[in-house]
Amino acid sequence: MNIVLIRSKQGRTSHLHLGPFGQLVLAVTFLVALPAGGFYAGYTLTRPVQTLNHEEVLTSQALQMELETQRQAIDSARDAAESNLNALAMRLGDLQARINRIDALGSRLITVSALDDGEFDFNHDPAAGGPITTTELRRVEVSDFIAQLDQLSRRVEDRNQQLALMEDLMISSSVHDELFPSGRPIRQGWLSSSYGYRTDPFDGKKEFHKGLDFAGKEGDEVVAVARGVVTWSGERFGYGNLVEVNHGNGYVTRYGHNKENLVSVGDTVERGQAIAKMGSTGRSTGPHVHYEVLREGRQVNPITYVKAAAD
Repeated sequence: MNIVLIRSKQGRTSHLHLGPFGQLVLAVTFLVALPAGGFYAGYTLTRPVQTLNHEEVLTSQALQMELETQRQAIDSARDAAESNLNALAMRLGDLQARINRIDALGSRLITVSALDDGEFDFNHDPAAGGPITTTELRRVEVSDFIAQLDQLSRRVEDRNQQLALMEDLMISSSVHDELFPSGRPIRQGWLSSSYGYRTDPFDGKKEFHKGLDFAGKEGDEVVAVARGVVTWSGERFGYGNLVEVNHGNGYVTRYGHNKENLVSVGDTVERGQAIAKMGSTGRSTGPHVHYEVLREGRQVNPITYVKAAAD
């Protein structure tokens, strides 16, 4: 029996000749070694593979379940985020529209109320500034959405402060106008006697007249020249039937010689409200109302306040 041996490097071949005995030994060795090798290989390979496959299967299934759970959580979070972003975007648009309407209203109020338009500005974003901070450095790449929210928040705060200040000014101005004596104390009639020195109609002597006299028909309405509280309603020497109204801020007005008083002490009266009927009670020569304006307790010329209504 010849066995051919090939040398791979040199590509040469060699021949090994076995005799009958050598052939018998080779055959026995092959028959014994082949089953033993197969049994060993099966034993060493089959048992670990079966064990590893079982553990890997369990681990793989657990990982797949965990991954599926995480995938579902991510999908839910993504859906919720998209839904929330859409809702926030719609809300942002609505807020921007509302701010635009507030800006238009603020500009209109400035014009109507004749406030200083240099002090209030509803046409531009609020002025801002200051040194840069570490926080601002970290926010250089902030998203447009967050930037719009920050800008809107600043606009809201700025408009809120401006409107609050405007409200205070308008209320103060309105209250001042309502409480400030102005206009005539009658609806119809004429000025019959001025403030200052004059000849007394009873004794002909020179006297100082501390008010204005407005003549008219008996029973004509006498009206309040500003909002206030009635502090006197009744007879007083020289005045006849007198109504006195305190308007605050040091102002008091008096309406004398009334035929009838229509208000009582403690009543609140409004500008233009009828408080008495014209008469000639007290020291009087005919139907008229004696009108006085007191400031800080002293009579002043009422003609200034009468003319103020025309200004």
